[in-house]
Amino acid sequence: MAKKYILAIDQGTTSSRAILFDADFRMLGAAQEEFKQYFPKDGWVEHDPEEIWASTLGSCKEVLKKNSISAEHVEAIGITNQRETTIIWDKDTGRPIYNAIVWQDRRTASLCEDLKGEGVIKPGDIKIVPPTAGINTAPVPISVNISKLKPKSN
Repeated sequence: MAKKYILAIDQGTTSSRAILFDADFRMLGAAQEEFKQYFPKDGWVEHDPEEIWASTLGSCKEVLKKNSISAEHVEAIGITNQRETTIIWDKDTGRPIYNAIVWQDRRTASLCEDLKGEGVIKPGDIKIVPPTAGINTAPVPISVNISKLKPKSN
C-alpha cells in the first residue's frame, strides 16, 4: 500500500507556503513563493489573483518534488488564507474580474465611516484585532470593498 501524505497550504499576504506532512503528522518539508503587492494609489493594496494562484501551485509542486512524492499520494489538503482579502471571479470564464483587494486596503474607509454615521454599520459589526496580536487591520467590511471593484477590460 502506498504511503499517504497531508499537504498544508498557507496563503499569506506576501507569499504562499506549502508544508508536507506524513500520516503521523511529521513535517517532511516546506516550500514558499512570494508574490508582488501592488499599490496603485495611496492607501490601496492589491494582489494579482493569477500570481497568488501561481505561487500556491508552485509551492505545492516544489515541496512534493523535493520529497519525491506524487500528487496522487496526497490524501488531504488543508488551507489557511488571508480571509479578508477579496477576489471576485467571473462565473463564466473562471477568471478574476479585478485584482485582489488586500485586507490592508483603505480605499473604502471613508465610505465605512459614512455608513457608521448613518447607522448602516453598527459598532459591533466591525471587529478589530487587539494590539497584542501585533498586526494592524483595516476596519473595512468585505461587502464595501466589493462595491468598489471595477471589472478588468478583456
